[in-house]
Amino acid sequence: MANTNTITTNPLETAYTQPVTESAITALLKTPLGATHDLFQVLDACQHYVNALIENDDNTECMALCGRLYAALEMLKFALKAPLPAHLIERLTVDVAEPDNYRGALSTDSETLREYCAALVMLLLQRQQSPEQSEHITGLLFELINVLVEDLKAPRFVQTDGGLVMINGEALPGIH
Repeated sequence: MANTNTITTNPLETAYTQPVTESAITALLKTPLGATHDLFQVLDACQHYVNALIENDDNTECMALCGRLYAALEMLKFALKAPLPAHLIERLTVDVAEPDNYRGALSTDSETLREYCAALVMLLLQRQQSPEQSEHITGLLFELINVLVEDLKAPRFVQTDGGLVMINGEALPGIH
């Protein structure tokens, strides 16, 4: 324990004064992103970064989160082009199709929506807007990421006696 004439502190005192969110954000920033991540893992990473970003007021942490989110969105570009692995096809397959219940309200394709999100992140990284504008841009980014995640994780396939088909009845040339 430190005495009153020194500037050293007890490690336990330091641990209790740090906010819980700070260690959570540090852990989030240290979580590796890699080429081995599948589409859902990249989407989850994007969602974690934007969730932390919307709740954060620290400029340094926001910049770091934006950087990580941008990197995850760049990884998403490649994940969207890659064939879906069997375990994701299984998660995106239902036994009975209800076509109107799965797709989001936006008619924009996934790649365009990803580009919109990346553009918003770049705008936040430039730090040229007022704090109120930053808050609105972050809110819009949060909404768009969640729409993107919801859309890409929505069922796309139905299992029939003849095999796997798209829910909307389209042929299955490439899976995405």
